[in-house]
Amino acid sequence: MASSSLKISVLVWVDILALYAISTLITYLTNVWKLNYTHAAAIVNLFWGFTAILPFTMQYVVDTLIGNYRMVCLSNFAYSIGLGFLAMSTPPVLFRVAGTCSEYKPECVGTGQKTLFYTALTLIAIGMSGRVTSLPVLDAEHKNSLGEDMHEKYYFYLGIFALILVPIIGAIAIPYIKPWSIRFGITAICSVLATLVFLTGSYEHDSARGSPLTALFRVLVASASKVFHKCPNDASELYQGNGTSDNKIPHTRRLRFLDKAAINLTDQQRNNRWNLCSVTEVEETKSIICMIPMCTTFFILGVVSSIGNTYFLEQANHMRHKIGHLSVPLTILIFFRDQAKSQFASCYFRIASSGSSLSRYAARVGIAVSMIFAVHCCITAAKVENRRLYVITSHGLVDKPKERIPMSMFWLVPQFFLLGGLDGISHKSINLFVSDHGPKSMDRYMNHFAMAVFGVGNMGSVLSVYLVDKISSRGGNPSWFQNTLNHSRLDKYYWVLAALTAANFVLYIFMAVWYDRKVLKPEEMDAPTNNQSMESFED
Repeated sequence: MASSSLKISVLVWVDILALYAISTLITYLTNVWKLNYTHAAAIVNLFWGFTAILPFTMQYVVDTLIGNYRMVCLSNFAYSIGLGFLAMSTPPVLFRVAGTCSEYKPECVGTGQKTLFYTALTLIAIGMSGRVTSLPVLDAEHKNSLGEDMHEKYYFYLGIFALILVPIIGAIAIPYIKPWSIRFGITAICSVLATLVFLTGSYEHDSARGSPLTALFRVLVASASKVFHKCPNDASELYQGNGTSDNKIPHTRRLRFLDKAAINLTDQQRNNRWNLCSVTEVEETKSIICMIPMCTTFFILGVVSSIGNTYFLEQANHMRHKIGHLSVPLTILIFFRDQAKSQFASCYFRIASSGSSLSRYAARVGIAVSMIFAVHCCITAAKVENRRLYVITSHGLVDKPKERIPMSMFWLVPQFFLLGGLDGISHKSINLFVSDHGPKSMDRYMNHFAMAVFGVGNMGSVLSVYLVDKISSRGGNPSWFQNTLNHSRLDKYYWVLAALTAANFVLYIFMAVWYDRKVLKPEEMDAPTNNQSMESFED
């Protein structure tokens, strides 16, 4: 019987297959529902944004209520049901019950199918978030228990080999499954089977252990309840709390209004944890709040990443997919992006954990490099889109949006390469930044916090398209976003994103200097990179 390690890996394999199927949602919405590409991209980007934000909340649920094993089980059920609903939302499956037709046409998509579709996206987002939160922890705990068992290690390496093979199969096989109901249905069946396989394994059933995030809420509540009290000038008068000196953080004079949470008015307050907090808890809260201005500069990276992962694919969908007489699936671009992301992330990890002088500034330099990637990605996308529009005009295809233009989709390879570099380096460097400068008690939240920043950027991409649409259509001018790509001017939008990203890069430099001078302590600025925290981000 396969080991528990292999059973955990099966869930990861299904995730990969499902991601390749879900990555074509924008094509499904434009081809079957006949939505314009901006509407379809908005739905997809909101889904990915919601999926990226949820793990932060899921971690709190794990810590306070159900533990990692139960979270994986619940997320598996949500994931499987969600993928099943997604397959059922396609017209051929329930057309008799819904009273519609069985063809892939918008008139065959009734209210019932739409309800199933949006319910499916919600459940899939919950399932993905739950797995992201708890599956790596469960896997790590199980690997630590392997010891020298060579039989278990054999299955472990077999799982690693499959992680290389499955993406290749997914990129090549899934696009050739034309019926959408079957394409989504296969992933749903695989998810159900993987869940059943997982449940037959033997794992440690951990329990809820409490969340350090509660301390942050307590500091905010306690400081607000004493808003009219004056902080003492002598920090020694503040409540220091219990515990050894090794666990305590010295007082700082930044964000002094939060110090009110540590004012001990009466001896009875010590029994009410929501009225009195220790200086260490206050300082940990300060460190998180001080990171917020820095995180606002990461927002535009999430916008660029989100736009690239949706609009680039929609452009490729209308281009030629052949090399000579050989037809190449669209998902090969997704595979190429993922490989670029993996290689850039691996290269960044090696530099950041090398122990050299550069590794001391790995997080901040990595964020800057990812912004440079973002600028070049937008510029490259604008130039390629300008070339695509020229080909459309020269061949008289402006009013023929359903025809493929005589331009290879491999023109998009450079921007997918840059997009992979942007995603790989930015995710790693932002993770490292928030981990190094956030409180150590909240290490397991910091990765999810960084992911949530990108999730907000995904949602922000919807707002950016809406604002550019309204501004570009002022004065009776045609909007840059029309019902079809052939009539739109995405090249101009990409130039706007390039300018915003460049401005954001300049803002980030100023914010990084401010953060070094006003927030970080001198010994923190000179401290070497924490290799242990870097290892937690290695793929």
